Amino acid sequence: MGARIANMLPYASLCASFQRAKVIPQLGARFGSMGRQLRLFVAAVALVGFSQSMMEAVFNNYLNDTFGLSSIQRTLLELPRELPGFLVAFVSAVLFFLCTRRLAVVSALFSCLGLFLIAFATPTYRVMLAWLFLYSLGVHLLIPLQSTISMELARDADAGRRLGQVNGLRTFAGIIGSGLVFAGFRFLGMNFTQTFVLSCAGFACAAVVFSLMKTGRTHPAHIHLRLYRPYLLYYWLSVLFGTRKQIFLTFAPWVLVSVFAQPTQVIAVLMTIAAAAGILFQPLIGRAIDRFGERAMLAAEGFILVGICLAYGFAEALFSSRTALLVTEACFVADLLMFSFGMARATYLKKTAVHPDHVAPTLAMGTTIDHFFSISIALAGGVIWQMWGYRYVFLGGAAIALVYGLSSLGVCLPRQQG
Repeated sequence: MGARIANMLPYASLCASFQRAKVIPQLGARFGSMGRQLRLFVAAVALVGFSQSMMEAVFNNYLNDTFGLSSIQRTLLELPRELPGFLVAFVSAVLFFLCTRRLAVVSALFSCLGLFLIAFATPTYRVMLAWLFLYSLGVHLLIPLQSTISMELARDADAGRRLGQVNGLRTFAGIIGSGLVFAGFRFLGMNFTQTFVLSCAGFACAAVVFSLMKTGRTHPAHIHLRLYRPYLLYYWLSVLFGTRKQIFLTFAPWVLVSVFAQPTQVIAVLMTIAAAAGILFQPLIGRAIDRFGERAMLAAEGFILVGICLAYGFAEALFSSRTALLVTEACFVADLLMFSFGMARATYLKKTAVHPDHVAPTLAMGTTIDHFFSISIALAGGVIWQMWGYRYVFLGGAAIALVYGLSSLGVCLPRQQG
């Protein structure tokens, strides 16, 4: 019993810290001050965050324990997992008759069904890939929708702040999800099937809440499938973000699982720590975007990521095994927090949009572009890992992050001119 209590100390300390900082009352006050549409949206996003966090906390260990994948097999898995991201613009065009809120309902149901089938209808690895594709399609459709609906419900001057608040509340829900995985696997005998069922239920509830929102405007199909010259820099940043992002999503957790042999609950703890920090960090980043501008925040993102990638790749060579693990875990947490800077790309697009109707389709196209290159870098990274080792994968990530930071210096908004 004493050991169990000791193992729960990180979560007890986390709860105590929240209580001292009055985080939960502040979140409750913010939620209560929102209008009905925003409250519904935030509740749905929180349910998505809870569900996705549970899935992500166990997925790498599920693959390792159930199918015993090699590093190259794990890399090839990214094709069916990330292909839905590439298809976002095309699927959005096919479903053009749905407004953003109704498309969110369909997206959540896709993920719900995919998880249900993974839990109960996965006799073989190949069958699992089909269900993973369905789950991933829903998740990827929700990526641009979250930013679009957030900005639809915000005043122009407060777009960054609103995105930060929504992301912060979603992150808080993610803590509950990853914390439940930690406690369930450590103390309650939870297994992968039960985790997938709980995650499935969360997506189903999110679909119901999205359906309660008022309908918005639809966008003609042809708008979704066009590239617009004024947004070339946004597209380029999407390319760089997609390639660098995939190095983290594919290879960072795989380093912890395969190189440092870390179990499911460690990944869950790291995600929980990042989520806890993100509750305060993401609203701060949102306010910083409104105050300092998108150029400064995007450039800072790129240059900070250079250091993170180098630490990922060379910690094992520079430090003792224990210290290297701690450095890698710190990088994992920092890398998760850095995704908050992506809000600046969305607000940059909104502020430079030639027409308001361009925002949602261009965000979807950015997701498609991002994933076209992320799939390519995942496959290339797997080959590099297999031939030369994982540190060269992260060395390439550092180079991409540097180009991203330098490219971000070209961001220019109407309010920054003159």
